[in-house]
Amino acid sequence: MRQSKLFTKTKKEAPTDEVSKNAELLIRGGFIHKEMAGVYSYLPLGLRVLNKIENIIREEMNAVGGTEMRTAVLQNKEIWEKSNRWDDAIVDTWFKTKLKNGGEVGLSFTNEEAYSNILKQYVSSYKDLPIYPYDFKDIFRNEVRSKSGIMRGREFYWKALYSFSRNEDEHNEFYEKMKIAYQNIFKRSGIGHLTYMTFASGGSFSKYSHEFQTVISVGEDTIYLDEDSSIAINKEVYNDETIKGLGLKKEKLVEKRAVEVGNIFSLGTKFSEPFDLKYKDEKSQDKLVIMGSYGIGLGRLMGTVVEALADDKGIIWPESIAPFQVHLLLLGEDESVKKEADKIYDTLMKKNIEVLFDDRDSISPGEKFAEADLLGMPYRLVVSSRSMKEGGIEVKKRNEEKGKIISLEDLLKIFKLEPRA
Repeated sequence: MRQSKLFTKTKKEAPTDEVSKNAELLIRGGFIHKEMAGVYSYLPLGLRVLNKIENIIREEMNAVGGTEMRTAVLQNKEIWEKSNRWDDAIVDTWFKTKLKNGGEVGLSFTNEEAYSNILKQYVSSYKDLPIYPYDFKDIFRNEVRSKSGIMRGREFYWKALYSFSRNEDEHNEFYEKMKIAYQNIFKRSGIGHLTYMTFASGGSFSKYSHEFQTVISVGEDTIYLDEDSSIAINKEVYNDETIKGLGLKKEKLVEKRAVEVGNIFSLGTKFSEPFDLKYKDEKSQDKLVIMGSYGIGLGRLMGTVVEALADDKGIIWPESIAPFQVHLLLLGEDESVKKEADKIYDTLMKKNIEVLFDDRDSISPGEKFAEADLLGMPYRLVVSSRSMKEGGIEVKKRNEEKGKIISLEDLLKIFKLEPRA
């Protein structure tokens, strides 16, 4: 992409009502646009990041046998009354609206009822199970507090997978696979070294659920971390019994602030029962389906990456989810330099290297450098009269202080990518 054709522009200041680092940097960089508190539009650069996160998650869900589908946003009141979660006294974050021809619908705040109702139509025998459907969709929650940028929104994009199993053993086997899949997701997204599987309350379903908490100073949660084993405990279940049960030593646990970037938990038969979601086993006896829930907010993950990795100059994107691998900067108005920059741009494109080309001639070198630091692409390439005199291109990683001049041939060796077919 040529930056001269990118309609978004960077800003020197973020809205004064934004207090979170992720919102400030993402708005200033032109990744997102704030519509209102807790509601953001994803602009071209931001959407590229979101799509890459989505693809990582999709690959990991498919690898454990997930089947992708898409559930509706508009939800039927009668379905939610079956589980007693239509009542505002039970769930106080609903967005609801009236239909013109009468009746009332809600906007999805979660998916348990939707999936249970759908699967009821397709499950009758033990041969129909297990099933692991998932989807990516917009979720709406009428949150009172929305002050953490895209880490806590009233409208947000998430992935939810639900497991439907014949028995506890089958459920537990899949649950263990999902622990690994989630760890893979956060590792591939660049924050695996800061993210810990955390024991949390299992509610009425099981002794524990598992959260994935990323350690950052502005996190909303408090966890207690054993740094040797990488096991963490949420404050809500932090007690002597839990510590002993997990084989940990209290004196070794370190208190940390963290943000929850994903969670997995067992549901038992809580949502299969009200929908009469049963199957006939090998003896033709009716059994309730055992369910589990596995969620990740994609925007929250994106915002957490920014919070965790950014420096005082701007964002530092991991290569796996960066909008572009390379930010190519053209400095000066010399025609020979422009031709060389165009040649490098074309070469990178043909090699299937994602590149944002700052070809603007109305921006000073200092402004281009500052914008490149703010936008945070993994590699910055500079083509200038100086670099050409020294026989190449200046290349610098975003988190390095100084760059070096190398040839185009050596540059391509860094990426080791095949040409486009």
